[in-house]
Amino acid sequence: MSKTNAARILDRLKLPYEILEYAVDPDDLAAESTAEKLGLPPEQVFKTLVARGDRHGVCLAVIPGSAQLDLKALAVLAGDRKTDTVPLKDVQPLTGYVRGGVTALGTKKAYPVYVDELMLTFETVAVSAGKRGLMLWLAPQAYLTATQGIVGAIARSSPP
Repeated sequence: MSKTNAARILDRLKLPYEILEYAVDPDDLAAESTAEKLGLPPEQVFKTLVARGDRHGVCLAVIPGSAQLDLKALAVLAGDRKTDTVPLKDVQPLTGYVRGGVTALGTKKAYPVYVDELMLTFETVAVSAGKRGLMLWLAPQAYLTATQGIVGAIARSSPP
């Protein structure tokens, strides 16, 4: 299995991680499906969303797979009046990654990274390795160090 840019960044920073592999269904890229394939609870598998604030521009929001992004909370944490997710067509040009493989590590440009506080309740979490079918399994603190992530309450429970 070839290393992704995200894995190389962790190597360079001497941060420990494992790579988890799973089968990709291009018609179902939901974090909940990824969690199921990995045998993990969806709240331990974090998805990376691309958002844009009215004052500070593009940022990345990292939230549990079982949650929805709270755009108002993200705006407050980012110092914006309002934020919104970017259209899907803009994700790859902005980050260099395709939907289902977006990670905060190794984006085309260094964007601020905002991480939901639930990440800190786990010993290890899964985040995208920057390629569909590959996840990084690492300690939250290692992820926060590598991404310079800012922690806050930016997720809310998905409706049943």
